Amino acid sequence: MTKKDVSLYNPLNLIDYETENIIPEGGFGAVLARAGVGKTAFLVQIAIGALVRGKNVLHISLDNPVEKVSLWYKEVFSNLVKQHKTDRSWESILPHRFIMTFKVDGFSVPKLEERLTDLTEQNIFSPYMVVVDGLPFDESTQNSFSDLKALAKKHSMRIWFAVRIHRDEQQNTDGMPVRFAKVSDLFDLAIQLKPEGKEIHVRTLKGGAQTVEHSVLLLDPSTMMIKNSSL
Repeated sequence: MTKKDVSLYNPLNLIDYETENIIPEGGFGAVLARAGVGKTAFLVQIAIGALVRGKNVLHISLDNPVEKVSLWYKEVFSNLVKQHKTDRSWESILPHRFIMTFKVDGFSVPKLEERLTDLTEQNIFSPYMVVVDGLPFDESTQNSFSDLKALAKKHSMRIWFAVRIHRDEQQNTDGMPVRFAKVSDLFDLAIQLKPEGKEIHVRTLKGGAQTVEHSVLLLDPSTMMIKNSSL
């Protein structure tokens, strides 16, 4: 697969990210949206962008069982293949993906590190990227992010989070949801999926090229694929 073919699978190319390392080692990225808008689908697209480059992705779900997460990947991958008319096989990316589940109240950084150490020390799986879906961004988890940052740096990982926000959530002067703003200094990139009428707009809250008109990028509700509104 050529560099051009690989880039087709990376939705962040549409918001002016052309390098492979969208966030640095030990870095944090976030996708913010209300419930049901498309956070998981967007994160899965980012993960698939790494998988087709042969990078290992650990997907941690605190909401859904392994079977449902796997179905998300298969559906999104199928839509990407159809959209870009490529012949990449589903089986070719599976060795690079590992799904791990936790109960929300059973998740902690020490427990994650223990399970991660089991995988890496036995040469079973060593992640390049981690996706964390379902972790609450509230007072109960606020102290966990510093520990997760240290864990990411220790293992040279990049961690992406799905951040659930509410329709009328209070924002600070920079337009950042207040609850997320409390930990936003730990993040390199933050992207918001914002419904406007029948469209879902993709906006960058932090990081990225400031000259890009992000509001022209949309999430297609029918396929959950990112597209340019001018196309």
